[in-house]
Amino acid sequence: MLTSKELRELDDAKLIEKLTESRHDLFSMRFKHATAQLENTRQLSDVKKTIARILTIQRERQGA
Repeated sequence: MLTSKELRELDDAKLIEKLTESRHDLFSMRFKHATAQLENTRQLSDVKKTIARILTIQRERQGA
């Protein structure tokens, strides 16, 4: 899980790449969770928070 500080250091292209990667991870984790193959369910909330952080940073940059 990346911190807000680490995410802010990335450029826009890398942020979009991280967002796509995180959404893909969340999608696969949801399937694993539904089939009881996901061992650590905490990962779901961590990935959701990372996605929210990325989207917040993108919105901040659009407003500036």
